[in-house]
Amino acid sequence: MTDARIATVRLGQGGPEVGVQGLGCMGMSFAYGPTDAGQARAALERALELGVTLYDTADAYGAGENERFLSPFFKAHRDEVVIATKFALSIPEDDPTRRIIRNDAPYIREAVEASLKRLDVDVIDLYYMHRRDVNVPVEETVGTMAELVREGKVKHLGLSEVTADELRAAQAVHPIAAVQSEWSLFSRDIEAKVVPAARDLGVTLVPYSPLGRGFLTGSFTDAEQELTADDFRRQQPRFTGANAAANAALLEPIRAIAEAHGATLGQIALAWVQQRATIDALPVVPIPGTRKPDRVEENVAATAIVLGDEELSRLEPIAGKVAGGRYADMTFTSAGRE
Repeated sequence: MTDARIATVRLGQGGPEVGVQGLGCMGMSFAYGPTDAGQARAALERALELGVTLYDTADAYGAGENERFLSPFFKAHRDEVVIATKFALSIPEDDPTRRIIRNDAPYIREAVEASLKRLDVDVIDLYYMHRRDVNVPVEETVGTMAELVREGKVKHLGLSEVTADELRAAQAVHPIAAVQSEWSLFSRDIEAKVVPAARDLGVTLVPYSPLGRGFLTGSFTDAEQELTADDFRRQQPRFTGANAAANAALLEPIRAIAEAHGATLGQIALAWVQQRATIDALPVVPIPGTRKPDRVEENVAATAIVLGDEELSRLEPIAGKVAGGRYADMTFTSAGRE
């Protein structure tokens, strides 16, 4: 591929300009089994060369280890990158496998200081509420986040897995630059309410797992049989057993379209997500995750693929046929609360 840089788009109404595709960094040190640190660092550099400027992490990814891993890259390119990280998933010291959702002010302040220290930066460009604690009014949570903006610790605010009503309530307190939710050919629940709300409010959609956690690329067909014991996809209902077998069959129309374009399955899946910007008339910046430079190139090349109406029609029924939920417990997602 050429080294032409991808187009840019603004996050929200007053946020930074970023490449139309970002990079999910979680898997570089967490959740997806063993990784090659050298390859992951090369992937970060290659992404930047191609115009990928939004880099996504979270304090919960490896109990802060992902932020530490990314810190040298961010410091070397501080004026070129937009750093996105998150709070809300507290990890008990006595059980590192558990996650407790917290949105209270004391925790948020503790979390932002810890992230700033691990990242070794003076300010976080985009700070997300990772998950919603329904016991704390979203207005209070965003009010605390807004204080961080006024104090110069955070530049812009984001929310993850919120409902349309929660987004509207948050926007009334402080401008929200981005909403992050799962969005792919396999996961389309946000289209009913969240996407229209984001469009009306001028908020950018940042789809995570646009490749269905790798399943849409055809890289695996059954998590329990093919992935390592420490890979968290083994815990997700749609990637194991009969569900996985049924879902693998849904890749056939994607495969046929990929062959027609001389593209990979993943590129067609990504092109579909990128094209939602035109279909739904709002900015969309997917953050596919990878830890290999060649995969970065493959993903970025998908921004140049345009699917025709007939191809979009063939892909339309897929999500409605997917077996199994995207999480075992959907109460932590917007779909579980809409």
